[in-house]
Amino acid sequence: MTDLLIVGGDVVTMDSARRVLTGATVAVSGDGIAALGTAEDLRARFPGAREIEASGCVVIPGLIDAHQHTTVDPLVRSMIPDHIGSQESIFDWIVPLHAHADGDDDELAATITAVECLSRGITTVLEPGTVAYPERVAAGLGAAGIRARVGGWGWDAEGVPFGAPADEVLARQEDIVRSLPVTGPVTGWVTLVGHDLASDELFAGAASLAERLDTGLTWHISPGPADVEAYALRCARRPVVHFRELGVLGPRLLLGHAVWLDDAEVDAILETRTAVAACPGAYLRLAQGYTRASRHAELVRRGGRVALGCDAHNAGDAPDVLLAAYLFAGLERDRDLPDPVRAEQAFALATIDGARAIGLGDRIGSLEVGKAADIVVLDARDPAWTPRGDLARQLVWGHVSRTVRDVLVGGRVVVRDRRPTGVDLAVVAAAAAERSAALLRRAGIAPRPTWPTEPVGHLAKETTR
Repeated sequence: MTDLLIVGGDVVTMDSARRVLTGATVAVSGDGIAALGTAEDLRARFPGAREIEASGCVVIPGLIDAHQHTTVDPLVRSMIPDHIGSQESIFDWIVPLHAHADGDDDELAATITAVECLSRGITTVLEPGTVAYPERVAAGLGAAGIRARVGGWGWDAEGVPFGAPADEVLARQEDIVRSLPVTGPVTGWVTLVGHDLASDELFAGAASLAERLDTGLTWHISPGPADVEAYALRCARRPVVHFRELGVLGPRLLLGHAVWLDDAEVDAILETRTAVAACPGAYLRLAQGYTRASRHAELVRRGGRVALGCDAHNAGDAPDVLLAAYLFAGLERDRDLPDPVRAEQAFALATIDGARAIGLGDRIGSLEVGKAADIVVLDARDPAWTPRGDLARQLVWGHVSRTVRDVLVGGRVVVRDRRPTGVDLAVVAAAAAERSAALLRRAGIAPRPTWPTEPVGHLAKETTR
């Protein structure tokens, strides 16, 4: 890749001093940030570099989505009814659909998710578990150019689809991680479904495997009260306390959700430096009691490792980390507690703190020399930026994700003038319509639209009577 200058924007660095450099130029060399300075100085240092004009624009670090499912749901976007419970949506919809999805479906769904993420300024996603074709998922994410961590779901509960004995699950986890590059934009993680669907043997084995492979691991726990109730019957302990007793908590582990926690569980997470991915939009969509139970803001205030996520297309409905930051801060403010979450804290969760939570804080999350060139240019000509206010507040409260114009991942331009550079949107849209209909037929699911839908020709006949 040749040198590139992003010229003249207001650069939100998210460095340790949280500096904003006005009218600044960012020099990209290879896959990294080589310098920040004036256009004049950097043009002299990098003669012949390509340029992206960013005068008047806001330039931010790429956003981190630490919990984003990419398979099946994108092909049945907004089809699962919103008046049913989470268990019904999983077992009447998602499980049958996964059972009938093929590798082409998964790769296409991952590409759709990646393109949508990039269009909202998300440059890194952690896929917390796909089922059957993780290598195809990695290919779909890579085609769009996003940075990602990918694994294949594992569980060993009896009588559950796709389950297997613990040793088989762990062997497959290792095969998946080893099948993906050790370095590069898309690499492997160890991923379990979690909840109460994994034995103690599987949890302990997964933690040991991640240590041996020098990678991270993630699983789901306590988005609602069901896991708390299940572990009370299973071991007479709260889930996270049980994990501490097993010795599986620690800085390699990112717990998806961890909403329903008690004091001992909060302390265990903080003491072990375990990370948490909070997906506020999903908890509201699925009515999981977030505002009654969440301790996420307390984890932030006490120095915990917290990142934001958007979950799945039929939970959060759209990957939009700035919206997740808005919801995180807004819902906490509505509790009327002392020391509410402020906009600058919520934006840090979406960038540098999110990067640290997934173990990549030394590589991404801020715009600093030596870090990867994961960069987002926001078009400040959009009315959302008129007039310009306090940048931290406008980024979180101003609904500005729609103003994403250009995106770089590892120095590669993956969105230019609001269009993806590596994917033909028309081809993807046509394939998505075809594969969505075919997948629903194979799964035996017939969506029922909320409003009656009929060809406009019927209306013409009525008006002529």
